[in-house]
Amino acid sequence: MTSIKRDDSKQKWEETEFPLVCETCLGDNPYVRMTKETHGKKCKICEIPFTVFAWQAGTRGRLKKVEICRTCARSKNVCQVCIYDLQYGLPVQVRDKILAEEGCKDAVVAAPQSDANRAWMTAQQERDIEQGKAIASCVPTNSAAAMKLQSMARMEPRYERNLPKLCSFFAKGECNRGSQCPFRHEMPRDRNDPLSKQNTKDRFFGTNDPVAGGMMRRQKEKAEKRRAELKARGGEGDERAVSTLYVRFTDEGTKKTITQADLRDKFYSFGEISSVRMYADKGAFVEFTTPQATQHAIASANRSNIGGRKIMVNWARVPKRGAVSAGPQPTPG
Repeated sequence: MTSIKRDDSKQKWEETEFPLVCETCLGDNPYVRMTKETHGKKCKICEIPFTVFAWQAGTRGRLKKVEICRTCARSKNVCQVCIYDLQYGLPVQVRDKILAEEGCKDAVVAAPQSDANRAWMTAQQERDIEQGKAIASCVPTNSAAAMKLQSMARMEPRYERNLPKLCSFFAKGECNRGSQCPFRHEMPRDRNDPLSKQNTKDRFFGTNDPVAGGMMRRQKEKAEKRRAELKARGGEGDERAVSTLYVRFTDEGTKKTITQADLRDKFYSFGEISSVRMYADKGAFVEFTTPQATQHAIASANRSNIGGRKIMVNWARVPKRGAVSAGPQPTPG
């Protein structure tokens, strides 16, 4: 770090008072103590020295520290440590792919190679952040993209990502620390596992990210399985109801019995409601007067809660002709 601090051009060096990190990276300990080193290292994206924060990520977590500067993190709306999107908890590659598919502004930016281009990109990012444009390019601009991102969102803390790294001496059968060893006593995975070759720049710019690739592959398999189930029920699958959504009551949270009045209070702000039909204590159908109101309600209310009880919201399905049914059906899955 000495060579960094001897640089004469410090006017663009970043100094901050607190990092921009997600709940997972902070850990499960509410009383986090951090160390702060001003201009501790260079950002792995723009290569400008910035303030480095380090802390113990929870009661069983390892020591974590920020990897990129706050300016770069704000320009992509990501955590400074794990480089995951702060709003949806998704890798940048997944988020940008969905935004591109749904016709939103593409947030993918080519990585500059020269010092001059990196300096220009940093200046552009700072200006966009001041004008509020940087985050706007990383969030959905239509309800279809918002609904798809919300369905894939992973906002629950995943503290297992903070576990200590593997003990190389244990893998060789030579570790004599026992329970006092700060590293995990587990055998390593296959050395050809792509997850062991992650790169900060690849995660930031959304290219060749093995985590994102795995998520998109699982999502595709899930969609194919759902289509197969619908096809097995007859035909190519049921069609969406024009303006009806299905609310599924989960067992997470409180055991509150949700009533029609609760549902109307929850959804009235999205548009005029035509009817609410309860489906025992499993869920309910809510019909709006317009498809736009239905789509807005799904994008906003999915994975939320009513009185502490978590709900899942999706389009209702209209059965194929000839199927015996009294109305719209819940969406499978």
